[in-house]
Amino acid sequence: MFYPDSNVFRCNKPNKSYIYPYFTIKPICMQNNRIFGISLIAFMMIFILFSCQSEKEVHPLKKDIEELVFASGSIEWEDAYNITAQTDGVLKDVRFEIGSNCLAGTVLAQIDNPTNRSNQNAATQQLSIANENASNSAPLVQQLEQSILFAEEKYKQDQLQFVRFRKLYEAQGASKVEFENAQLAQESSYSNLQALKKQLQQAKLQAQQNLINAEMQFNNARIQETYNQVIAIEEGVVIKKLKAEGDYVRKGDVIAVLANQSDVKAVLNVDEKSIAKIKLGQHVYIRLNTNSQQVIRAQITEILSAFNEQTQSFVCKAQFNRSLNKVLFGTQLEANILVAQKKNVLVIPRSYFGYGNLVQLKGENQAHKIKPGIISSEYVEVKAGLKRNDILVPLKP
Repeated sequence: MFYPDSNVFRCNKPNKSYIYPYFTIKPICMQNNRIFGISLIAFMMIFILFSCQSEKEVHPLKKDIEELVFASGSIEWEDAYNITAQTDGVLKDVRFEIGSNCLAGTVLAQIDNPTNRSNQNAATQQLSIANENASNSAPLVQQLEQSILFAEEKYKQDQLQFVRFRKLYEAQGASKVEFENAQLAQESSYSNLQALKKQLQQAKLQAQQNLINAEMQFNNARIQETYNQVIAIEEGVVIKKLKAEGDYVRKGDVIAVLANQSDVKAVLNVDEKSIAKIKLGQHVYIRLNTNSQQVIRAQITEILSAFNEQTQSFVCKAQFNRSLNKVLFGTQLEANILVAQKKNVLVIPRSYFGYGNLVQLKGENQAHKIKPGIISSEYVEVKAGLKRNDILVPLKP
């Protein structure tokens, strides 16, 4: 006998029962087993059909929704700069590796350039000669000074001789020719003396100019010599090593890249279709490939205006909300940028939302158009076109 209220089949034969899902069945007699089995199967099929029909009835519901823009990217350290070769030569005495922490002024390597050394030696010798020629003990200076002394003595004698012949000429003790010869000798001595003094002055000036040029060449050669040293300009960590011991480098070749590990940022590649939604200050949820279980929060701090041809995307930078420890340069990451969010709005599952903003309602042959708002990975906001009691069914292919 079947009791609908209890959903239990009972029989008069005690101490034996059969258990089925959702029902308890006790045979009344052996002859009725087949009838009970057929009835049970039919009842279960009806129950399953009813349950499947109920599960397919999807209604719009009220829910908080967020719109996220996906972006790939990597970790970069700020203040990165290239260490470049300032001269040609063979790289020697390399003292750095990737991860080396270098202070400002640290010598990272040497470049063997014989030309620079030769120029430095020549400039040193030229400076020494120029210093000697510019001193008062220079041979030319001493020679001219000695000539000036003789010229001064000669001028004094000729001047006395001129005065003597002038007196004699006035007293008619000497002829006019003798007087004029004495006068000419005096003027010649004076001119010679002045010429020697000018020559000395020019010689000293020329020696000073030579000294200045020699000092300039010496300083240039010394600077060129310092180019043989590869020096860290600012404090940083070596993130790239592009040249090794024994490599021949040319002026301008990048030897290494240094960066500031205390200022870490996420560089995000955003698709060109989504870049218009990105604003400064938006929240970013980041997962590093080295620890995909952890979500790190950040904020958009920079939007680069140039399009990156290599990645075919626009580039944004995000600053982390907290300091990160031991994050390696270049670590790959995935990010979701929060571009919009709303509280308690009408939404439908995204799987029921089709191209052209269409949905399919139960009992209607034609697809129904709605006005969407925020579209997330799971839900679509409905601004207009649906009510809470509408029943959604999958769109017809």
